Amino acid sequence: MNRRIFTVAALALGAAVSFAPRFALAENHHLSEAVTHTKQAIEHGKMGHPDVLATHAEEALKHAKAAEAEKANPHTKEGITHLNAAIEQGKEKHAESATKHAEEALTHLEAAEKK
Repeated sequence: MNRRIFTVAALALGAAVSFAPRFALAENHHLSEAVTHTKQAIEHGKMGHPDVLATHAEEALKHAKAAEAEKANPHTKEGITHLNAAIEQGKEKHAESATKHAEEALTHLEAAEKK
């Protein structure tokens, strides 16, 4: 009987360890997506495409909000603030200021990834 319990416990522990990295990756998925879209927003802002910047910033915002909902982080929260400003400025066709906000958002989102 003890051997059976030990075998079941070992199998359960093995399964838990094999799934643990996937859970860790899922937590960072939204932040990674937010960073990717923010970088794309910055690229388009530098090319003078404020409307495309706003589109990527909106996508980044969705992922940043999802990341914040999963795990609160002051850097993510600050990134969200700057993404909102980037979207607003992009919609108003102010590519330069929208890009600056997107760059600031990127700084905070990358800092949140490291925590």
